[in-house]
Amino acid sequence: MKFLSRIIGIVLFILFFGFALKNTQEVALRFFLGYEIHAPLVLMLLGFFASGAILGVLAMTPTVVRYRRSSERQKIAMSTAQAGSRPLDADSAQPPQPGAY
Repeated sequence: MKFLSRIIGIVLFILFFGFALKNTQEVALRFFLGYEIHAPLVLMLLGFFASGAILGVLAMTPTVVRYRRSSERQKIAMSTAQAGSRPLDADSAQPPQPGAY
């Protein structure tokens, strides 16, 4: 399995590297007020992909924090419930004797 994942990684790297070599022409990104950035197309794509990934992680942060807090509260509630229940003593662990009643 490790060998197969390495082969797939190498193939993807070669494909992306070829894509980068084919898209080296310079493009202009125009902002408001006449500002422009000139850079190769592949660098623009990489920059927008990275910024989108960062924004996606930041958007998920409140949800992850909320789930972690909920998980911690449930762990505390479980530990207090387990501590509050009385452990079985040796007498109640034994089955009842036939003539005990």
